[in-house]
Amino acid sequence: MSVRAVRAKLSTTVAPENYEYLTTLVQSGKAGTVAEAVDIVITKVRHAENRRRLEQATAAYFNNLSREALAEENTLSAEMFDAAKDIDFDRQP
Repeated sequence: MSVRAVRAKLSTTVAPENYEYLTTLVQSGKAGTVAEAVDIVITKVRHAENRRRLEQATAAYFNNLSREALAEENTLSAEMFDAAKDIDFDRQP
């Protein structure tokens, strides 16, 4: 017996072009069902939103630093860049 993730029931209508996109994901094998295609698309949107919020928070952090703190951040950044130059990230486990 297979274990299925608990899913919430959603019944809705979508624009024809959105339905076509979802079925294209299924037909291409990127999703097994239209429901899975919806999950894939929503996950992409959520990731984009999370990246946007992180970018805003990072910009706000640096914009609010004192000159001294910003100089320290720049020094640390340069030192980390130099230290990471010798690391082959593709070979790391």
